[in-house]
Amino acid sequence: MTKSGQETGTEAGAIMSSRRRWTAVAVLSASLLMLTMDMTILSIALPEMAAELHPTADQQLWIVDIYSLVLAGLLVSFAAIGDRWGRKRMLLLGYTIFGAASLLVVFTSTAEAVIAIRALLGVGGAMIMPTTLSLIRVIFTDPAERAKALSVWAAVSGLGAAVGPLVGGVLLEHFSWQAAFLINVPLIAVAIAAGLAILPESRVRVAGRWDALAAALSLVGMTALVWAIKQFGKESTLAVPEAWAALALAAVTLTWFVFRSIRSEHPLLELRLFRNRTFSAGMVAALGTTFSIVAALLLLAQWLQLVRGVSPIQAGLLLTPEALAAAVAAIVAPPLSRVFGARAVLAAGLALAGIGMLVLGLGPGGDLNVARVLAVLVLVGAGTGSLAIGSAMIMLGSPEDKAGNAGALEETSYELGAVLGVAILGSISALIYRAQYATDPTLQAIDPTLADQAKESLGAAVAISDQLHLPELAAAANAAFTHSMQVASLAGGVLMLAVAALVFLMTPRGTSITGASH
Repeated sequence: MTKSGQETGTEAGAIMSSRRRWTAVAVLSASLLMLTMDMTILSIALPEMAAELHPTADQQLWIVDIYSLVLAGLLVSFAAIGDRWGRKRMLLLGYTIFGAASLLVVFTSTAEAVIAIRALLGVGGAMIMPTTLSLIRVIFTDPAERAKALSVWAAVSGLGAAVGPLVGGVLLEHFSWQAAFLINVPLIAVAIAAGLAILPESRVRVAGRWDALAAALSLVGMTALVWAIKQFGKESTLAVPEAWAALALAAVTLTWFVFRSIRSEHPLLELRLFRNRTFSAGMVAALGTTFSIVAALLLLAQWLQLVRGVSPIQAGLLLTPEALAAAVAAIVAPPLSRVFGARAVLAAGLALAGIGMLVLGLGPGGDLNVARVLAVLVLVGAGTGSLAIGSAMIMLGSPEDKAGNAGALEETSYELGAVLGVAILGSISALIYRAQYATDPTLQAIDPTLADQAKESLGAAVAISDQLHLPELAAAANAAFTHSMQVASLAGGVLMLAVAALVFLMTPRGTSITGASH
């Protein structure tokens, strides 16, 4: 054990048979598959849901955003509670809340009720996500086995993002939008039964007193930070007083939380983990990758549907090469790290993803075709699959009794990176789209009110083009959107190359995720 008498999970990992350990990985990875599917299914179900429930524009935003707000605010606290109360218990409670919230959709007839359900799903997700990582950390005491387990975990995460839109599309073709939620119920029932039978209990014996003030500071600070970033992104401007107020609140509460955590003997979140260069390099890789890539992939999905005219299901199919390449790369990355070293494999993977982004961004927009997009997706997926190495480095750089903290920090980095990327790169794309489209002579010739609406989004421009029977209006909007997407991709690609270089420099020479030396 890392510290005598502090962690009960080590014994659990040691006495479990190899078959049971890998069955446990299957259960934990399936949890992640369900969560990633759920997050992507919503984008497919939202139009039909809006048609039936008639939510306001603000309510639609809350339906989308409330999940990540709750998740970000509770990750740290729930990871700390799991360390004390029992990680298996926390995971099973998360399953139960997630399943119950999904079932409640049967009784839903208002947008407010959907918002409440999404908030409950966020509560369950905050219990599940960091616990899957911490349990893998304590079940697999051998670094080489743990690296393989984390590669499976990472591969399944990528597959969930690809499978979600496809499953959502199939469900909505045959059932109502509620099916996008109800699909979770049987999956949760299986997960609970398997978790009870297979997973070991694990907790920290000497975790210290529960710090209620630190938990409140974490909840308020992270929620305010994520909300502020989202508001800046949605408005595509910094002139948002409410967002600045939330950002100020986040700065005060999170600074207080950091100082309180550093000074505490048993902090709610062990920030001293960042003193370990291997841990910090893994965190930078996770944060930088999601920041750089998530926004570009969202823009690409819109481009496929609105510019190329494919259906949501077809768009999902066209995006699957990225997930499949990521899954394959996640599996082969650990063996490659034994040959070339973890530092080289992770940095090279991140650089490969950056090159893929640059390929998407370079060249005339009119020459951008599906074949080139598919090649880009394979490059990006193959690169991001190397994040399995980053996860292994994060767990390698944290002691066993801090596994919950490490899991919470990694999941927070993914969430925060995605939110920042969508806000910043998405805003850059929106500003470029408006600036270029505003100069189009056809747009300037139509009613100013309609012109303003068309400049807000590509979807609005296409709809107005159809309404006025002006195909040239849509053509100009398509060109502006394609250019804005390419600029965002270039920015993301350059950032990915910078992250790759930084990770290479931060990671100590000879770092091995398998316990071998280089």
